[in-house]
Amino acid sequence: MEQSSLPQTESQPNTEDFSNISLRPFNLSDIDDFMVWATDEKVAHFCTWYPYTSKEDGLNHIKNVIIPHPWFMAICLNSRPIGGILLTTYSGNDACRGEIGYFLAYKFWGKGIGTRAVKMAAEIILRQHPEMERLEAFVDLQNVGSQKVLEKVGFERECVLRKYLIIKGKTRDMVLFSLLSTYPLL
Repeated sequence: MEQSSLPQTESQPNTEDFSNISLRPFNLSDIDDFMVWATDEKVAHFCTWYPYTSKEDGLNHIKNVIIPHPWFMAICLNSRPIGGILLTTYSGNDACRGEIGYFLAYKFWGKGIGTRAVKMAAEIILRQHPEMERLEAFVDLQNVGSQKVLEKVGFERECVLRKYLIIKGKTRDMVLFSLLSTYPLL
């Protein structure tokens, strides 16, 4: 079947290819891509950080927080960062678990990219950390899209933690999700 050479209109389906998703460490050279989502209130809304207002602040964050972090990856589409995903590990009695967090540029929401990136990250994390039996995610109760991402990957919704976390001065209810290393990813 031949593809139309007409420009895409609202009545035509989106033919953009989102299959080339990868994860890699951030670099300072990612600043322009980083600023696309880091300045977006829609992206920052459910995050603990406020939208960035200057490139200098963004560079400092990449240099001082993201790059030194033991497991903070760029979610890339065709090698360009469109979001981020990170792992927080614990020690001592909590060494059997880790916490995953992620964010994605608004224009890529609802396209399956977040689901693919979380699945990729979970596979890598559980392979790199055989001692980790449990991967957790805490999601704002109102963030339905992120909850769907986790469920599609195979995370189980465990409970709602009421008034669990203060985000931007407001106490939020959080949903706890978990993925056990013994469960297959979907």
